[in-house]
Amino acid sequence: MTADATLLARPSPLQETGKVRTPTLDELMTRAAALVPLLRERTRQTEGDRRVSAEVTDMLRDAGLYRVLQPRRFGGYELDIEDLRRLAFEIGRGCTSTGWCYGLSAAVSWVVAMFPAEAQEDVWRDTPDAVAASCIAPTGKARAVDGGFMLKGRWSFASNCDNSTWLSLGAMLDTGEGQPPRPLFLLVPESDYRLIDNWHTVGLAGTGSKDVGIEEEVFVPAHRTVSFRDVLEQEAPGAQVNRAPLYRIPFLSGFPPLLANPAVSALRGAIDEFADNVATRATRGAFVGGGNSIANFGHVQTAVAEAEAAVDAAQLILQRDLRAVTDMVTCNDKPTIEQRIEFRRGHAYAVRLCVNAINGLYDVVGGTGIQLDSGVQRAWRDINAVAHHISVNWHTVSTMSGQSRLGLPPRGQY
Repeated sequence: MTADATLLARPSPLQETGKVRTPTLDELMTRAAALVPLLRERTRQTEGDRRVSAEVTDMLRDAGLYRVLQPRRFGGYELDIEDLRRLAFEIGRGCTSTGWCYGLSAAVSWVVAMFPAEAQEDVWRDTPDAVAASCIAPTGKARAVDGGFMLKGRWSFASNCDNSTWLSLGAMLDTGEGQPPRPLFLLVPESDYRLIDNWHTVGLAGTGSKDVGIEEEVFVPAHRTVSFRDVLEQEAPGAQVNRAPLYRIPFLSGFPPLLANPAVSALRGAIDEFADNVATRATRGAFVGGGNSIANFGHVQTAVAEAEAAVDAAQLILQRDLRAVTDMVTCNDKPTIEQRIEFRRGHAYAVRLCVNAINGLYDVVGGTGIQLDSGVQRAWRDINAVAHHISVNWHTVSTMSGQSRLGLPPRGQY
């Protein structure tokens, strides 16, 4: 039995959100699975458009999938991050770029819920199904003024920005001469920024992760800001009004698994295509083995087995770590520095497993694997692209983990 079958959701009773019944995870999974064939058919188009279409975004919205981590008081479901990971995994089986955009934007609802209550009202009061995106890196500059902050800058990798009406932007706040700047997240409506159409990439090509620019300073009210420290240290102001443990999970324990997850779903999709369409073909060459089914070669069988094992192991790591941190905050505990670094190690190692596995699978796919219609080559590009994200890059995160284990000061984000 594979991890796909064994990673079952914990029972979720039906809950009431006003007069609207909250769907169970099983119901949401069924809705997500129903979209997979369409998403798979549109993968080439999504890559060509360099974004997820508005039509597909509406389908995800209509299925209620963006509400998974949204507070109940706005019609959300307040499910676990692990539940979102499973849903994004299902969507990603059809299209990695769509799964990436869906998972990250749905997670931004979790982040918005950690802002002060007034900011949440700004985003969801009149448009409760609003979609938001984010640029995590604090590459913008903010300065304090009466009632808030003035913000400007340029940000990269705004995944799903075309389908979003709000952005959560990272910036460094000038705290005065001789004082180090302080990182903030600031919520900005689409009227205050412009999208820079520069997303031309070899992998994750359909995510539309464009640059965002604010050339002239814009005013951001104080209530639309939250400090990076507060979302990292489980002290976000939004947790005072949204009381579910979900909103006290440290940002760097909850967000990176959703960056790693698309690599796992892409590998799952590549294995399925390989088994269904590639392995049954006969080799066409006139050399040794010519005319045999690809499935008959031992090295092919090994590559498939290693890829299956990687999907199982990566899913189990991400599931274990998300459930562990959720259980901690439910018991009003805080994970230690060592535990948080261990979580970060797991996020990156899950991606490393997928990189090694897809490289092995692509090595045995044969000449048809260079065709752009091949899902195996697309997964090869997408998984290696995921691995370049600094938050789940093994070379970046592993050194931090090794430093901690060896008694050295860990250098990195955890």
